[in-house]
Amino acid sequence: MSKERDGQTIMETQMASASSGELQAPGDGVVIKAENLWKTYDMGEAIQVHALSGVSFSIDRGEYVAIMGPSGSGKSTLMNLIGCLDTPSRGAYWLNTHLVSELSDDQLAYIRNKEIGFVFQTFNLLSRASALHNVELPLIYSGMPQKDRLEKAADALRKVDLADRMHHKPNELSGGQRQRVAVARALVNNPSIILADEPTGNLDTATGEEIMGLFERLHQAGNTLVLVTHEHDIAAHAHRIIHVRDGRIERDERVD
Repeated sequence: MSKERDGQTIMETQMASASSGELQAPGDGVVIKAENLWKTYDMGEAIQVHALSGVSFSIDRGEYVAIMGPSGSGKSTLMNLIGCLDTPSRGAYWLNTHLVSELSDDQLAYIRNKEIGFVFQTFNLLSRASALHNVELPLIYSGMPQKDRLEKAADALRKVDLADRMHHKPNELSGGQRQRVAVARALVNNPSIILADEPTGNLDTATGEEIMGLFERLHQAGNTLVLVTHEHDIAAHAHRIIHVRDGRIERDERVD
């Protein structure tokens, strides 16, 4: 399916959902809206496990939010839904006005590449490719001409202070520099949100603090950041923390 057809089909899906009158789209300035999200897994013999149980929240454009909880709390499941890597069993999820909980797998893939920049704990870089090529990958998938891709990828690397490391491969970079390449890759498509999953998990404390400082700079530049972590000191860098426990939102607090 072409990118143009993907976009057209998504618009048709949104129009059909809106015409039903059952769901209310988010207002201006809201980039994420989750409404009564459930994720249930069938374990056989009539046994069901509710990883999420009726989660509702919204995130405004430009916010810096941490989703925090212990192992088994449901935060990873929630991250997968926010990142369009999975769909809810029940409930509605909007991302930048797209009702993504109603989309097919192909449509979700289109939205992921267009709207979300991912930063993972393990960097997920191609070992034999330069930093520049790693960053341009999302633009290859979107069909952008090579000259434009390279210009945008180089600009993204400059934003994370790696202008002098563009042609280095991952094994020629430190852990912090590799994570900066991953951040540049997340930025290159100008996504609606940057979704970071335990971004300092493979870094030492000092390097982790450098990466969190970079995230603060990106937030100050107007990017919307959603950080998923189990560490209190990492979550404290965000300006809002959503605490998840036993598949529900236990607390939603602003951070001074």
